[in-house]
Amino acid sequence: QVQLVESGGGLVQPGGSLRLSCLASGFTLDDYAIGWFRQAPGKEREGISCINRVDLRTSYVDSVKGRFTISRDNSKNTVYLQMNSLKPDDTAVYYCATVKNPFNVYTCFPRFIAFGSWGQGTQVTVSS
Repeated sequence: QVQLVESGGGLVQPGGSLRLSCLASGFTLDDYAIGWFRQAPGKEREGISCINRVDLRTSYVDSVKGRFTISRDNSKNTVYLQMNSLKPDDTAVYYCATVKNPFNVYTCFPRFIAFGSWGQGTQVTVSS
């Protein structure tokens, strides 16, 4: 069965760092672009970062640009999200997902849309 499992969340102080992992099983990760999404209490789920397949191009929402870095290791079937300089507004449940663009191409550009089922996500809490 196709699965994406997120891990690495936790409680950190403002200014701290976390690295999230997204492990894929049941499919070949390098066939797809992968995005990270988050949902804070009372807010809609938003896409925050994405990484392409072969060309490894990346995108970030303005609120995380310069602080978060997305990467992938296809040999481990894993995508990572390195989060630095964390702020209380980063508190959310974080999810990864396979993505496509509005033309059904497996790319992050010009904008990315998740498809498939969501996993459990991993909770990130930034608080002093």
